[in-house]
Formats: sequence, structure tokens, C-alpha cells
Amino acid sequence: MPSRSQSASPTPSDISGAVAEDLALYREKFRLRLPESLDDLHGPTQGVVELPLHMAWSGMTSYDMSKPRQRMGLYRTVLHEGLRDDLPRYLNQDLLLQLWPVLRTLVGRTVRAVWEDAFPKLASRTRAAA
Repeated sequence: MPSRSQSASPTPSDISGAVAEDLALYREKFRLRLPESLDDLHGPTQGVVELPLHMAWSGMTSYDMSKPRQRMGLYRTVLHEGLRDDLPRYLNQDLLLQLWPVLRTLVGRTVRAVWEDAFPKLASRTRAAA
């Protein structure tokens, strides 16, 4: 009777290596989108902002900047879904710095780490607010 080939089960070290590689790729995806400087962020601070579908694919596309929850939702969406050219167009440096102590708790750990590593000013805002 011919022997049946069995596929080897991945070992825990194989799995942890794959997970680490996936996390590194995920982190790099966000790092490559970052602006050169926070000074590049000149997005709107008032009015109604309409996001394109490539960012607002799963929900609201229109955000009223006078409403704190909508403003926070806009920033969260842009940080997660925005491409490199979107960030300067939709984010404003002063508003990002103002919102960051709360916003950082609403974005994923990877997004938070990438932004705070690249822009220590954000991390210092968090410590100052505490």
C-alpha cells in the first residue's frame, strides 16, 4: 500500500514568524503613507468634508467639522484608509495635534505606533494631556 503523504503542521515558531512578518508588512503600509512633516497637513478645519469612496467605503462619506464626533470620525477614517496624497488634503496639523490625545485611543495600535514613532510631537501631546 503506497504511503500517504502528510503535510507537516506548522510549528509555533513558524506561526509566530509569519505573524511577525504580517505585522511588519501592515506597519510598513501605514508608514509609507505618512507625510514628510506634520507641516504638510493643511486640510479643512470647518465646513462639511466629503470623502471619496476609496476612504469612506464602509460608511459615512460626509462629515460636518462643527460636530466633534463627526470630526473625530473623519480623522479616524483618513488615518486608517487615506493614501499618501489624501493625508495633506484631509488632515490639518493643528486639529490633529488637538485631537490626538483622544484620537490615538480610537485608531488601531499599528496606526498609533507608526504616527507617534514618525512624529514625536504627537506622543508628547499625549503625555502633556495626561
